[in-house]
Amino acid sequence: MAALLIIIPDRLSEIVAKGEVVTRYYNPGDLFDEVHILMTNDDSIQPKGIRKMAGRARLFIHNLPIPPGLWFRPWRFNAWVKQAVILAARIRPQLVRCYAGELNAYLAYQIHKRLGIPYIVSIHTNPDEAITDKVGWRRRLVRKAKERLQRQALQGADLVLLVYQGIVPYARRMGVTRFDVVYNVLNRDHLIPKTDYVLHRPVRVLSVGRQIPGKNPENIIRAVARVPDVQLTLVGDGPLHEDLRRMTKDCGVEERVVFLRSVPNDDLCAAMADYDFFAAYTDFMEIPKAVMEPLLVGLPVVVNQRKGQPVPELQGDFVLLVDGSVEGYEEAFRKLIDDDRLRESLGQKGFRHARIHWAPERMEARLVEIYCRYLGSQC
Repeated sequence: MAALLIIIPDRLSEIVAKGEVVTRYYNPGDLFDEVHILMTNDDSIQPKGIRKMAGRARLFIHNLPIPPGLWFRPWRFNAWVKQAVILAARIRPQLVRCYAGELNAYLAYQIHKRLGIPYIVSIHTNPDEAITDKVGWRRRLVRKAKERLQRQALQGADLVLLVYQGIVPYARRMGVTRFDVVYNVLNRDHLIPKTDYVLHRPVRVLSVGRQIPGKNPENIIRAVARVPDVQLTLVGDGPLHEDLRRMTKDCGVEERVVFLRSVPNDDLCAAMADYDFFAAYTDFMEIPKAVMEPLLVGLPVVVNQRKGQPVPELQGDFVLLVDGSVEGYEEAFRKLIDDDRLRESLGQKGFRHARIHWAPERMEARLVEIYCRYLGSQC
């Protein structure tokens, strides 16, 4: 019987609340009979809430919260690591899988060191992009100590999976030599290809993403206010949510902007083809899953050209890149509305590009091939 131990810093309840439950995400190819998820926090969730993420496997959820004051009380740190090793010894997994290269990866490193169990770490953001020196001395000390452990964990991993090309420089800086770029496995069952590019009336524009600084859709809303007969649907939540709602009133487009804090991923993916095009804003280095999904559907995509180093996955003629200003989005919207051939051509180019580079079945097959290296005869 094959068992997989997954160690994550995420709160599973938040994944459910955001609607990001994807079938077999934690058990690609239904390779494992048991999936054990260990959260390094005190989150509480019933297994049925994420049941399908484990596929056909029996699902178990465990908690091992990071003790307070961990960095300045080494005895607590050692006791915390010991508990993780004891749990792994009881489960006896064939593989340990970490999502994010934080302290969860260090637990996997210690499990490997003491029990010999191989482990794989995936990195989903570029930590270098988030680093700032404008912190106090205590936080700087913690950051340096944390990076030292992260470096150990990443260098010791059997494989580090980078889910975007833009993370490669970080992996190299951390001294990682065993890495590969494998994109997130997206929703393979509900992404329905778009076949009809005739505009709706009003024109339907979709924007999905966390409503946070760095992904602020404010200029998308202001552009919609300048283009008549357009309805915008914003899916997402975050600290900017209420400000964005107030802004639609100030812009006079309250009746033309629909806010949905959360939509189950199955429902969202199934509905994408019914929109006319997709718009997003991001300052981050990675290509968001929220942009990868509409490209897989064949929805024309408008997104800003990032200032500084560009996002590798967004370079090409399969997306409409704008400067991120109100005028940039307005011009792009008018082009897509006025030019039927451009709209369909852009959607089809995006569809072909996405299918080649991050089609869900291709990414799942790659993960199955990688996991089978460690399962041997059980694969």
